[in-house]
Amino acid sequence: MSDGFRGATAVVGAAATEYLRRGTSERTSAQLVLQAILAACADAGCDPRSIDGFVSYSEDSSEGLAIGAALGVHEVRWSTQIWGGGGGGLAAAVNCAAAAVYSGQANCVAVYRGLSEAVDGRRAFAKGHLGTLYTAHGVVTPAQICALRTQRLLEVDGVPPSALEAVAMAGYHHAQNNPRAVAYGKPLDHELYASSRLISEPLRLYDCSRENDGAAAILVAATDRHDEYAGAPAVILSGVQGAAAGWNESVENEERYTSAGFHPAMVRRLWQGAGISAADVDVAQVYENFTGPAVAAMIDHGLCPPGPEAGEFMTVDNLTVPGGALPINTAGGNIAEGFVHGIGLVLEAVRQIRGGSPNPVADADISLLIGGPMAPMVSSTVFGSLQTV
Repeated sequence: MSDGFRGATAVVGAAATEYLRRGTSERTSAQLVLQAILAACADAGCDPRSIDGFVSYSEDSSEGLAIGAALGVHEVRWSTQIWGGGGGGLAAAVNCAAAAVYSGQANCVAVYRGLSEAVDGRRAFAKGHLGTLYTAHGVVTPAQICALRTQRLLEVDGVPPSALEAVAMAGYHHAQNNPRAVAYGKPLDHELYASSRLISEPLRLYDCSRENDGAAAILVAATDRHDEYAGAPAVILSGVQGAAAGWNESVENEERYTSAGFHPAMVRRLWQGAGISAADVDVAQVYENFTGPAVAAMIDHGLCPPGPEAGEFMTVDNLTVPGGALPINTAGGNIAEGFVHGIGLVLEAVRQIRGGSPNPVADADISLLIGGPMAPMVSSTVFGSLQTV
């Protein structure tokens, strides 16, 4: 993205519903989305009817035009959905909203995701991405696909299994300070993690994200209008999305098989656009559909060394508040806070800048969001405080 994009837009409101056990919500996904958007407007101190753009991702059944109509907005100027299986469109949806505002196509864009299993069905976000080459060989779940890549990460690249455990443990550690988290009051230790059942080798129960009913939303507006909204803004410094040749839907023929899909050129664009390096990141929210892809994503971004050295960096102490060099998933993440297709990670990424995190990182100015590792498309966004612009 151009230099002019850096800092031009910001998140000015954010909110989520509670996370419920999948299939138990009495509301539809659209009703949950409306609840989250109204709460985000209350957080921003703005009239919901002033929203003029809507963005979601990956098979969301809550169409922007319908959501706008239900809110009674004055005009829908922008309505789009990001393609891409899994949570790869997570950060891309934020980037799309920022692009709409930056280009003048909209003034205030809601980015949202909602799930209600009674309406959307089980794993609605994975439909269409498990082709016959997979299913004919008994590969019918995302866990199996990511397990194949994770096993290679361990065996060939030499990343130790302890790195995966550290991701899970960090999420559970942070969830104990977050009353909204589904794992609140349910701490995880090494014995419990190691004794949990295998889901798809090498991934165990606690390596896998939860599925929940719920919704969350943020509002994106121009940074130079942030004083029209309540609270501090989380400025959008940079964003990338996409897939390199030989990745996306190539079905197990990837040359960089253990990569999370963030190819070097994409990562360079992310840091160059933000005007920073990986070393400048204060806190990160890393989409952990499973722990293996999360580790691979951190390696791809240069946040963590590859191979055996990953185990030295990926420790619970290093990944947690208050003393860690790079705290991750500080509200609990998909694994321990709740999984509504990763949208909660967006909220926590901006809370670290705007305030309100259950585990705030002291003096955080740079907050990274990583979406959908090992999905057909991947994306990332860098948020910053006003001081970074």
